[in-house]
Amino acid sequence: MTAISTFSVAGTFNGPPTSANGGYACGRLAELATAGGLLDSPVAVSLHLPVPLDTPLTYRPAGKRGHAWHGEDVVASVTAGSGPLPVVEPVSAAAAKAAQDSFTGVGHPFPTCFVCGPERAEGGLALRPGAVEGRPDTVACLWSPGPELADERGAVLPEIVWSALDCPGGWTTDPVRRPRLLGRMSARITELPSAGGEYVVVAKLERTEERTTTNLTALYDAAEGRLLAHASALWIAIDASV
Repeated sequence: MTAISTFSVAGTFNGPPTSANGGYACGRLAELATAGGLLDSPVAVSLHLPVPLDTPLTYRPAGKRGHAWHGEDVVASVTAGSGPLPVVEPVSAAAAKAAQDSFTGVGHPFPTCFVCGPERAEGGLALRPGAVEGRPDTVACLWSPGPELADERGAVLPEIVWSALDCPGGWTTDPVRRPRLLGRMSARITELPSAGGEYVVVAKLERTEERTTTNLTALYDAAEGRLLAHASALWIAIDASV
């Protein structure tokens, strides 16, 4: 059985200024949940509360699920995935570059976000997911991860892949007009990207229901078009002042 684990999310991995990037937090929890073999990938991670930064959290397995605790509060839960994840179709590297060039980030609700914040000075992924011409409700961008995001073999860390699969989905709607936060995410990584490689991240809006949206994201090798990872996510509208 997976042992109880204590972990924290370093301040550099923020989404909103005072809480973790949702994809990064989900990725960390997915790794904890699958490490002991009780849950197989893909798992689904639900975020119940903002995950605090630089704060000790406790992950406790409970049969075929697990929970992350901050004191007496459950901030997140991990369960087995409910079935195969749909895959959003790829776009070419040229189309992703054109989409990226159209991204301005003006009015970004969390401009210092680790993944896509336009005011992030350093240490972020610098993703710029812009609208893909001829593909409604679809955004894309290029990504070339640096060595600081990888292990000693040069393989990008799984929680970083989850991060890259997170934020582009938020740009399939208008986060400036109606900000949203990640509520639930499930991802499958079939191959870890390599530091220095060139990749395409693409996201597509699946549906909108009142305060929630569901989107799909995928990570492809830019040169060969090979699928490396994909995800499905539920986002929840919030008050713009959060």
